[in-house]
Amino acid sequence: MTILRVENLHTFYGQIEALKGISLEVNEGEIVSLIGANGAGKSTTLKTISGQLVPVEGRIDFMGDGIAGLPAHKVTEKGIIQVPEGRRIFPRMTVEENLEMGAFLRKDKAGIAESMERVFTLFPRLRERRMQKGGTLSGGEQQMLATGRGMMATPKLLMLDEPSMGLAPVVVEMIFETIQKLNAEGVPILLVEQNAAMALAIAHRGYVLETGTIALEGTGRGLLTNERVRKTYLGES
Repeated sequence: MTILRVENLHTFYGQIEALKGISLEVNEGEIVSLIGANGAGKSTTLKTISGQLVPVEGRIDFMGDGIAGLPAHKVTEKGIIQVPEGRRIFPRMTVEENLEMGAFLRKDKAGIAESMERVFTLFPRLRERRMQKGGTLSGGEQQMLATGRGMMATPKLLMLDEPSMGLAPVVVEMIFETIQKLNAEGVPILLVEQNAAMALAIAHRGYVLETGTIALEGTGRGLLTNERVRKTYLGES
């Protein structure tokens, strides 16, 4: 079942056309990775889906409903949750308060408590630091917190924007393992990631963006072995 379908999407920054008619889809139970160089349109795609940017043309259908042009809070209410590039946690709030902010649309206190316990089970380090200010956490811990905050909203689709950026390799491995665990629990994931090798290794399917267009698409494994991808994005000669 297709839960997200994007068709012929055109998005502008002022006079600059950032997305030039892209189409993609995410099916139930999938991890779908978007890879590409800086400026290719990866983050713009997520921002357009999440309602932060309004497309001038094209359709975005989520679970059968057209959502193109809806304000971001309405998109969030429908269950599309974005974990933004750069974490953007609340630095003066504690870990626990940051997680509670992820559940601000929810009223089920028991369910919120269960979700927080789930986050602490996936990220034991956050449990240890639950009363610590978010701004005092390491970069890896802040990424855990940002991901956990997204989980607190019980997403029907989780969109992750550059979760490995600036992190040590051991932390990157842990973050990607967590992405796979979340997906195994039934959360569909749309992943924007510059670490093309790791993104494609865990993806069911992937898309390669180049200057606002889809240049290639296929299974994660298929793209990982594609000669063009290997030369351009994996640094092979």
